[in-house]
Amino acid sequence: MTSVNDIPGAIAPLDNAAMARARQRLDSLVKPPGSLGRLETLAIQLAGIRGSDRPLQFPQKEIVVMAADHGVWQEGITPSPQVVTAIQANNILRGVAGVNVMAKTAGARVTLVDTGIIGGPVAGAVDCHQGQGSANIAVGPAMNRAQAEAIILWSVRWVAAQVAQGLDLLGVGELGMGNTTPAAAVICAVTGQPPEEVVGLGANLPPEQLGHKVAVVQRALATNQPDAQDGIAILAAVGGFELAAMSGAILGAAAAGIPVVLDGYLSYASALAACLIAPAARDYLIPSHRSAERGSQLALAHLQLRPYLDLSMRLGEGSGAALAFTLVDAACAMHNDMATLAECNIQL
Repeated sequence: MTSVNDIPGAIAPLDNAAMARARQRLDSLVKPPGSLGRLETLAIQLAGIRGSDRPLQFPQKEIVVMAADHGVWQEGITPSPQVVTAIQANNILRGVAGVNVMAKTAGARVTLVDTGIIGGPVAGAVDCHQGQGSANIAVGPAMNRAQAEAIILWSVRWVAAQVAQGLDLLGVGELGMGNTTPAAAVICAVTGQPPEEVVGLGANLPPEQLGHKVAVVQRALATNQPDAQDGIAILAAVGGFELAAMSGAILGAAAAGIPVVLDGYLSYASALAACLIAPAARDYLIPSHRSAERGSQLALAHLQLRPYLDLSMRLGEGSGAALAFTLVDAACAMHNDMATLAECNIQL
């Protein structure tokens, strides 16, 4: 992969024959047809991605946490100190953060990528450090287009390298104080929804300050005027380093032929941009949960995706994706191991 222009052509369509075989098998299992609901739909999608219907399995799982700081933090859009990004990055590296404990229950490893943490590069993290946080989108672009393209391409190649080493299933997460503001701006830019419908409280912003955050996003959109049809331009104008990196990871997973589990609000914003760059990537997406952050449903509706879980979560880090890994395992177990009606001597 030498250019982001190569990405769309590298993404194969889902295997319709494998999906048809999976659907036929599911209908033959010892249960009423369709009685396991969306678990069956998930198994069919996984068969289409894998290109085979049995055995269906994704044993090597990984959550990649893209971490960065944002210049828009200076606008007072979060009560969290900016240094928390670096502190929590080290907690992830130590294995004691929320995503670590959730991933452990799913048998998944966690990788932290420093795409622009202030004070970094962070020792122990995978190094894609682009600088001391992206620029303040309220006064100018987060980065230039060339930098956005470089981050996306780096992530595509990184995922390809993991797949070459056996990775079967990728989850994307993020870390960065103030990053729900650029995520909201990206969602607004892609969907055309007004900021007052998209912007939420993020990490415990006092409700009386929500209007200020909405105004910051309005200013970012007015200042940068991103092209709604150009995913790279949107990420460069009003996104951030970790948002671009997540978009690249999504595209990299699709190009490598593996499913990618989205985490929540930030990953939905990145998926919107990724699907503008390569629309075929959408078929590889598994939306984990309904984020408590306002605007997440607008992003999912635009992607025509329904989340599998609704737990009022808003931690980020990839925690929701880790929980959804267990649903992938369940869908595979159902498909692979349930007996058929014929095997149980049941005739309908």
